[in-house]
Amino acid sequence: MDKPELKLEDHFLIAMPSMLDPIFGGTVVYLCEHNADGALGIIINKSTDMTLDSLLDKIDLKLEIEHKLLPLVTRPVMFGGPVQIERGFVLHEPVGQFSSMLRVNEHVALTTSKDILETVAAGTGPQQLLVSLGCAGWSAGQLEQEIGRNGWLTVRADPSIIFDVPVEQRFAAAVRLLGFDPMMLTAEAGHA
Repeated sequence: MDKPELKLEDHFLIAMPSMLDPIFGGTVVYLCEHNADGALGIIINKSTDMTLDSLLDKIDLKLEIEHKLLPLVTRPVMFGGPVQIERGFVLHEPVGQFSSMLRVNEHVALTTSKDILETVAAGTGPQQLLVSLGCAGWSAGQLEQEIGRNGWLTVRADPSIIFDVPVEQRFAAAVRLLGFDPMMLTAEAGHA
């Protein structure tokens, strides 16, 4: 009998305390894509020292309605992962149509083209968004091996954690989706 295939897009990966990797330790990753070829996700709880308005300035996009956009553009740009760190990745509510957009579900899309940032600067873009530099990627079977070694917990994602919960509270909020207190996590693995 074949093992059922894991389908983890639209799930959070929550790093176990035993994960000592300096990049992924203590992280929550939102998985946008997961199939036989591998997986792609965005770390949602590691911010950079850059804010969205400073990023827009760096790529020569001028804010059209600065005072109206202030709560949105003062948010931190996230470190999305070690892959393509010079490239922007935007998780957002799936409104509009952008050049390079992957619709994950009815609540979340991923766009990698500059046109989404142009709409944000113009004041016409999505109001729910998370901008990151870089992404996280796994080759075929790699993520499944890491999960099998107790490196990650998985849980169906809640978009409000991505868009509404403060960065420093996202890890605990994601763990609570599993039904227990984050303080209950241990680095020890057990098997029943």
